[in-house]
Amino acid sequence: MSSTERSIAPENCNNMTDVRAGVDAVDAQLVELLSRRFAYMDAAARIKTDRAVVRDEARKQQVLSHVQTLARQVGVPVEVVGDLWERLVEASIAYELEKWDAMRD
Repeated sequence: MSSTERSIAPENCNNMTDVRAGVDAVDAQLVELLSRRFAYMDAAARIKTDRAVVRDEARKQQVLSHVQTLARQVGVPVEVVGDLWERLVEASIAYELEKWDAMRD
């Protein structure tokens, strides 16, 4: 049984064991989603023919604005989500640059 199956909804948690199991399950899902997101960075590194286009500030701002809108819609702290995604996007760019370089060595 996966940690996702063992977790219960936050509103049904009765103790810290329940809360921690739920957080652990969400963390596992987030890591899985990050793996998929970074796989898209692999694809971008493969597709882009010019290293100079790896960093796309307009696209970065579009992504940050989009996730902040989503955060607002679901009622989570917009500033926190913005900060997290700023770091995620910068890490993604660095990762993609490394992959881009490695593919052309």
